[in-house]
Amino acid sequence: MLLLISPDGVEEALDCAKAAEHLDIVDVKKPNEGSLGANFPWVIREIRTAIPADKPVSATVGDVPFKPGTVAQAALGAAVSGATYIKVGLYGCTTPEQAVEVMRGVVRAVKEYRPDAFVVASGYADAHRIGCVNPLALPDIARRSGSDAAMLDTAIKDGTRLFDHVPPDVCAEFVRRAHESGLLAALAGSVKAADLGALTRIGTDIVGVRGAVCEGGDRNTGRIRPMLVAAFRAEMDRHAREHAATVGTPTVPAPAPAPAPAPAS
Repeated sequence: MLLLISPDGVEEALDCAKAAEHLDIVDVKKPNEGSLGANFPWVIREIRTAIPADKPVSATVGDVPFKPGTVAQAALGAAVSGATYIKVGLYGCTTPEQAVEVMRGVVRAVKEYRPDAFVVASGYADAHRIGCVNPLALPDIARRSGSDAAMLDTAIKDGTRLFDHVPPDVCAEFVRRAHESGLLAALAGSVKAADLGALTRIGTDIVGVRGAVCEGGDRNTGRIRPMLVAAFRAEMDRHAREHAATVGTPTVPAPAPAPAPAPAS
């Protein structure tokens, strides 16, 4: 699995930079604007500058409404600001058709600007609580729109977690559908170290965390600490080794879908 860490600003990104050898993707979001809240363009630029050039930057464009033009412009703004992974939370899409329309606009806007950008269609494990598209519809939405990955997170950060809403067997089906469509499968939502065994067994490609690497496990009041990132990665690697031994196959190197960051202009 690739490890995606979500700092809430430049200071935490600098802490991520100190733990760069233990993570794969630095994700820019604004937690006080929602699960996939969008941060400012200048924050994306500053974080891109703050972390090693070989680490891709991901940026969320928000828990978006069904406004395809608005979302396409926001996604392009994230790409222009230096993000190479563009994540869209399909919060306001109540049907797969609406979600596909939004994501097609994002894919076109982003990839006309930067063809090697990586577009992620993100849904919510607790979709039943907010009325958006079913989690298991996300892989097909991503495929039909030309996105590169399908992701699940949790919309309402109230202490409930990914597996509380989408049990491991359903997450496994999500991953299977994504892989059958040629997509990467990303899972997040108050993921803890204790979840890594299940996430490894079902073939998750990207795991996204914040609270698990913050002081006190608190995504809102705690701060990301390099030693916690290193410990989380050590657990990931341990589960990967144990799983490889159990299934009798060699450990497969982590996938490398991340495009190289564009040189600064």
